Amino acid sequence: MDALPRLADSALLLDFDGTLVDIAPTPDSVVVPDGLADTLAALRQRLGGALAIVTGRAIETVDGFLATRFAVAGEHGAALRHTADAAIERPPLPGPPHRWVETAAGLIAAWPGAVMERKARGFTMHYRGAPLAGPVFRAALSAMLTEAPGFQLLEGLMVWEVRPIGADKGTAVAALMARPPFVGRKPVFIGDDVTDEDGMRVARAMGGAGLRVDAAFGSPAGVRAWLRAAAAAPDWLLL
Repeated sequence: MDALPRLADSALLLDFDGTLVDIAPTPDSVVVPDGLADTLAALRQRLGGALAIVTGRAIETVDGFLATRFAVAGEHGAALRHTADAAIERPPLPGPPHRWVETAAGLIAAWPGAVMERKARGFTMHYRGAPLAGPVFRAALSAMLTEAPGFQLLEGLMVWEVRPIGADKGTAVAALMARPPFVGRKPVFIGDDVTDEDGMRVARAMGGAGLRVDAAFGSPAGVRAWLRAAAAAPDWLLL
């Protein structure tokens, strides 16, 4: 397991679904535990502001769930807000062709229980509620992507995502760490899914740590307990 830098030298970068909150049957049914935003705000203060959510979700969606604004890299880095009160920045990346979105919406309608999540630069097709749809969605999306070289298909936990090449959690970490209040610190990235591996890799390359939820904490509840304790401890707690 990665060694943690001193808390005073750290920046904390946190995935959302499956890390801070438990995975839910649908994207909209996530439950944010009481006190989570307060814990994050307390840690942000201890870290000199260097705490961010790094997620595939839209920034506006994260704001709605937490009811408190934080620095956020949303849509895997296709949208960035470097501090809680900063404007959202969007790198010059393409959005998917409209016909792709229409085709995907038609597929979702054909599979009760499946859910589509629209984003500014891409979309996701969740099939937790329709497990047999997974291979069908993959085949259809793979065929779409042969039409345009600037996009990629990413597999997550019971989800397929279409996103532009050049937006991943590694680029998101690098972008956040290049600006105050993160610059000069060592990133500690916590995530649970394959989409988080890029963020972990960049965090390690910058002298920080990349921690997987299952290996280091066991569950999102374990992450939350560790964060609560760290908010009041002299340094990061041993894992």
